[in-house]
Amino acid sequence: MVAVREVLNQPAVQASVRDGARIDVRHVSHRFALRGAALPVLQDVSFSVEPGEFVALLGPSGCGKSTLLRLVAGLDAPTEGSVNADGAAIAGPDPARVVVFQDPTLYPWRTVRGNVAIGPQAQRRRFARRDAAHEEKAQNRIDAALELVGLSEFAEAFPHQLSGGMAQRVALARALVNDPALLVLDEPFGKLDSLTRIRMQGELARLWQDARFSVLLVTHDVEEALLLANRVIVFSERPARVVAEVCNDAPYPRHRDDPKLVALRREVLAQLGLDT
Repeated sequence: MVAVREVLNQPAVQASVRDGARIDVRHVSHRFALRGAALPVLQDVSFSVEPGEFVALLGPSGCGKSTLLRLVAGLDAPTEGSVNADGAAIAGPDPARVVVFQDPTLYPWRTVRGNVAIGPQAQRRRFARRDAAHEEKAQNRIDAALELVGLSEFAEAFPHQLSGGMAQRVALARALVNDPALLVLDEPFGKLDSLTRIRMQGELARLWQDARFSVLLVTHDVEEALLLANRVIVFSERPARVVAEVCNDAPYPRHRDDPKLVALRREVLAQLGLDT
């Protein structure tokens, strides 16, 4: 608890991030073809994410939560229904919607700065911008992203020189340098030890409070969902359908022993059939 409190009470660092995106998922069903048969994964799922809102998706392992994230990120299209961002249909990946996975997937031959610079470098090649002003702006964005996640002093380090938590912070910086309107997180702290996970939860809450992008988080951890999210959407077993939406207006910083969070935890566990 001390680690979370200390991290969340650090002075805010100003971020240059666009307004958060509004996401609308409407009557989405999805199926995979498996051995010549249709495997239903999602069943008539509907919910919205307001601009700047932090929403957690919680449900049994393998129920279809990560599949839903792929639809929101534009990596797949739903079999039925629609997924919109700011009123427009999501037809493919977009730099405004950035995904952070459980594995940081850093390039081992690139430094921390080099890994964070991938997005700006790709944009420069895409738009053939090689002028000095654009390059300076890109470097400033990289510096700001590294400062946001507290890795300025490790800019020239390589991935093998980093701890697991530091590597995940590099992945967050790589996402934030693109000024995302939506941050899509698929179990981003699942492989970290418990103490590092607590610290990273605090880091993420601080970054979101500073920048106010929208967040969609998949997690299996009820406490993590309640510590971070404004709203927790609870899913059933596969094919996933929404069984509950739990609003959480507890102020930040949040603490695990807060009686309100303890009561919400019992409510969520009951929805998951784990209240025994």
